Amino acid sequence: MRDVAKLAGVSIATASKALNNQPQVRAETRTRVLQAAEQLSFSPNTLAQGLITQRSGTVGLLTSDLEGRFSIPILMGAEDAFGSDQTSVFLCDARGDNLRERHHLRALLSRRVDGLIVVGARPDARPSLGRDLPVPVIYAYSPSDDPADLSLVTDNVGGGRMAVDHLIRHGRRRIAHITGDPSYGAAQDRARGALDRLAEEGLPLAGDQVWFGAWSEAWGRGATRMLLQRDPDIDAIFAGSDEIARGVLDVLHQEKLAVPTQVAVIGFDNWNILAVNARPPLTTIDMNLEALGRLAAQRLFAAIDGTLGSGVETVAPRLITRESTAPLD
Repeated sequence: MRDVAKLAGVSIATASKALNNQPQVRAETRTRVLQAAEQLSFSPNTLAQGLITQRSGTVGLLTSDLEGRFSIPILMGAEDAFGSDQTSVFLCDARGDNLRERHHLRALLSRRVDGLIVVGARPDARPSLGRDLPVPVIYAYSPSDDPADLSLVTDNVGGGRMAVDHLIRHGRRRIAHITGDPSYGAAQDRARGALDRLAEEGLPLAGDQVWFGAWSEAWGRGATRMLLQRDPDIDAIFAGSDEIARGVLDVLHQEKLAVPTQVAVIGFDNWNILAVNARPPLTTIDMNLEALGRLAAQRLFAAIDGTLGSGVETVAPRLITRESTAPLD
């Protein structure tokens, strides 16, 4: 610091304020100090900075998503927002175990993290970590069951509407919906969005019911066979996940129903390994999890600075168009 101050022609105190982005330093002085620090390859002592600012420059991301299907995109978005040279992220996987989660929580707090982002394994409410923690907490993907906490979620109702709207705009009128476990709030929300959009258009739900089942290709195949027996004139299927959609495609190919010429198919999740490698490649709804992660980081930054909101905020999903949907001839 002394060498930086000398090269910049300022006092050590002024150099320290400039490097710590304190407001009392003029812009031209700050620039001169930063240039001197770069010239000397000066790297601030983060431990010493933490003692001064009462911040460690680290946050914890606590997840129960062992496979990383949802936590990894959220982590990537959060790290983009934090900036690799400003804030480090500790990732801990509780694997759905409450005792393991408490252990990781204690470990993160002992490392003096500045805040926590909690990511659940499914998009349903999870128990709050409580209000007596010494750092702010943001819940992402799985909302907290305490309305006083701040939770960020994907708009699954809007995603269901978006999927059916896309099919309607492509001329489809006999639209069915096959989805997963009815105990998942996401399954119910996506179905509600789909049904609302059909009702606005005055269209019935093909097959006369929402086909709830498992989040699997096997259920997609079984439900599609039952659906075709009940309503062979369907011209589109909205699948509640990309896994289900892959099963739907299998049966449509077996029944010699051309996709998308005769039956269009749209999935949900944009699980790339499934959607891109489907035949034909699958149009799907992307939950926009990286944007969710970026928003979580922004809200956590604000909370660390003393502004923590409450309630639930939603992130809009995105439509990813591929070859499994096309205008009806």
